[in-house]
Amino acid sequence: QVQLVESGGGLVQPGGSLRLSCAASGRFSKINAMGWYRQAPGEQRELVATITSSGFTHYADSVKGRFTISRDNAKNTVYLQMNSLKPEDTAVYYCNADAASVGYASINNYWGKGTLVTVTV
Repeated sequence: QVQLVESGGGLVQPGGSLRLSCAASGRFSKINAMGWYRQAPGEQRELVATITSSGFTHYADSVKGRFTISRDNAKNTVYLQMNSLKPEDTAVYYCNADAASVGYASINNYWGKGTLVTVTV
């Protein structure tokens, strides 16, 4: 099993910045792709950004140029630096990861419990 624990959410004014972190722990051989998703009230969960174990990144059009995803493979941690935040960025942000099981027998997908980001004046 893999546990993903997010941190760094909070309340920020429009134009401000926040940095989210997500640390993976538990029993696994390797963390492959990691990513961030978000879900606003009354909306479906949507992709924000992903990053492969070798560092290739992908962003939703709505956050390109404002958000940066990065990771520290030694710490099994993924980050999301969010700049120029807008009220429409308000959502619960969820960490996601693909992890290879012990012995590489399988690859499973895991979710964190989420961290709330609120952008308001």
